[in-house]
Amino acid sequence: QVQLVESGGGLVQPGGSLRLSCAASGSIFSISAMGWYRQATGKQREWVAGITPRGGATKYRDSVKGRFTISRDNAKNTVYLQMNSLKPEDTAVYYCNAVNIVTMVSQLPWGQGTQVTVSS
Repeated sequence: QVQLVESGGGLVQPGGSLRLSCAASGSIFSISAMGWYRQATGKQREWVAGITPRGGATKYRDSVKGRFTISRDNAKNTVYLQMNSLKPEDTAVYYCNAVNIVTMVSQLPWGQGTQVTVSS
């Protein structure tokens, strides 16, 4: 059973930066596209960014393009989300998951997520 453990969230002021990490157990990590999602209070979970198995291609939702960067280290079974120029509307619980990179439909049970709060 693959487990996903997200970390790196916290409280940051508008305009600040955070780097999220997601450690995945299991041997399928290096052959899986991975994605980051977020869920704000009272809203549906939405995809934020995706990356192909070897990191050769990425995709972002429009609202984070130019501010967020997804990356991965297959040797460490870890995927990252560098978030810059954070805005209050980025406040949410952030999750990672294996994904279908075309549809961004998640493939595995969800982890506990990591809370990101952007506020002055």
